[in-house]
Amino acid sequence: MLDLSAVLQRLQSVRVAFPVRYTTFFISLGGFCLCLLVWFAGGQLSVWLLLFALLSAIGVHDLLQSHHAVLRNYPILGHLRFLLEFIRPEIRQYFIESENEAAPFSRAQRSLVYSRAKGQSDKRPFGTQLNVSDQGFEWLTHSMAPTHIASPDFRVQVGGKDCSQTYALSLFNVSAMSFGALSANAIMALNQGAQMGGFAHDTGEGSISRYHRMHGGDLIWEIGSGYFGCRDEQGRFDPEGFARQASQAQVKMIEIKLSQGAKPGHGGVLPAAKMTPEIAEARGVSGDHDCVSPASHSAFSSPTELLAFVQQLRTLSGGKPTGFKLCVGHPWEWFAIVKAMLETGITPDFIVVDGAEGGTGAAPLEFSDHMGMPMLEGLHLVHNTLRGVNLRSEIRLGASGKIISSFDMVRVLALGADWCNSARGFMFALGCIQAQTCHTGNCPTGVTTQDPQRQMALVVPSKAQRVKNFHHQTLESLKELLQAAGLQTPQQLQAKHIMRRLSAHQTCSLQDVYPSLAQGRLLQESSGELPAPFKEFWPLASAQHFQLEAPNAQATA
Repeated sequence: MLDLSAVLQRLQSVRVAFPVRYTTFFISLGGFCLCLLVWFAGGQLSVWLLLFALLSAIGVHDLLQSHHAVLRNYPILGHLRFLLEFIRPEIRQYFIESENEAAPFSRAQRSLVYSRAKGQSDKRPFGTQLNVSDQGFEWLTHSMAPTHIASPDFRVQVGGKDCSQTYALSLFNVSAMSFGALSANAIMALNQGAQMGGFAHDTGEGSISRYHRMHGGDLIWEIGSGYFGCRDEQGRFDPEGFARQASQAQVKMIEIKLSQGAKPGHGGVLPAAKMTPEIAEARGVSGDHDCVSPASHSAFSSPTELLAFVQQLRTLSGGKPTGFKLCVGHPWEWFAIVKAMLETGITPDFIVVDGAEGGTGAAPLEFSDHMGMPMLEGLHLVHNTLRGVNLRSEIRLGASGKIISSFDMVRVLALGADWCNSARGFMFALGCIQAQTCHTGNCPTGVTTQDPQRQMALVVPSKAQRVKNFHHQTLESLKELLQAAGLQTPQQLQAKHIMRRLSAHQTCSLQDVYPSLAQGRLLQESSGELPAPFKEFWPLASAQHFQLEAPNAQATA
């Protein structure tokens, strides 16, 4: 009778004597030896001999190398693990993820952009694929008396009391993406699409390149802490250089970048090895050294100095709308800026609120995941603060952060934004497939690479038309949503028009989730009834610096 325990013990002893993990290596060695004998015997060189020789050499190298434990324990076979790990994002994206699983954008979101960009139908049969019972599900309430809106060309006039060249800005624009982060062909396609569609193209902090100028689309010139395009040899702000570029007719607005959603409070370095002559030319730097973008500005260090800088840029530009972009961090620092507005009488023409969920460029994982305020909360705080000091009507608000569809626009417009910016949405319109290799230079669609061969795949006239289509179709869809809600203009949208599910049996409007602060409330002496974070931090914020005032010192003053 067969003794199973004895058989198992014998197999175990064989396994100890012959490590199974080396099987592939030993087969390769055996195949090499066998093919070598056949070659000596028959005189014919076999392809199999070369194959087994290569595999054997790889196996020997794996056993001798000291960097990868997996390869030492599993020679040859271990490379399969690295191959599968390398293609895992693509396998997951194309075969495993559901249509609505966002990482960071779902297949449904990307398909919507692709369809609209190509001019194809974005209609979908058989009802929603979303679970309307899920916590967080949102919808726009509709009207029994729908309206009719003649045109989807929605615009907002940007420019306050100190601005002499106001600008009629589209409600949907290309968000900040620099030349250098994007390829030359991508920049040209975005700008040509903006020119064709009558909307604005934010340059990003990499300044205005020859490719931004080629098609004449309207530009929002972003000034970052590196002052690219307007810096002296020491990297400080150069007023004369700024005035030369800002006076160009193509530049419609000036935007100071305080922080960005991808990595707020973090600087950046473009190594000299990646610096092409065109990038160096646009940024006004030498291609011989690393291009450093500091974490903070050198032109100002306090809230009042920031506003003086806003006024300086507005004057140097000839009175063009000038403002700043920020991802909200410490609430008291934002409050300090608002107090500086009240103290100096200087107000920006606009503020762009960037959400922590944004980001086209590479960033440290902890910054992407856990640094900065999400866009809805940041927008709500900025909007409410300006209401509380009676400045909201003087300052326009833009919002950026994962805005893809017209419902994304409706949500932020209802919470106080005057217009929306999209970066990754327009990247999808260019053909981006979310390969997430933006920082490697190996973009498969030519959008985020400086490799001349790779970016040739991006044909500018074709992609420019797609950029225009995506913009137009998204605003057309926004028009249809407004009509269904019984509204005439986007400005009529309010938080009460959007409902959110809190649980399986409880819903409320965004008006309850994001309550509004009464006009002028922060100017009243009593702060006892203020909601958080105003109650705690508004009294302790100072226009003179970004730090919190000590409570006892403020009381003494």
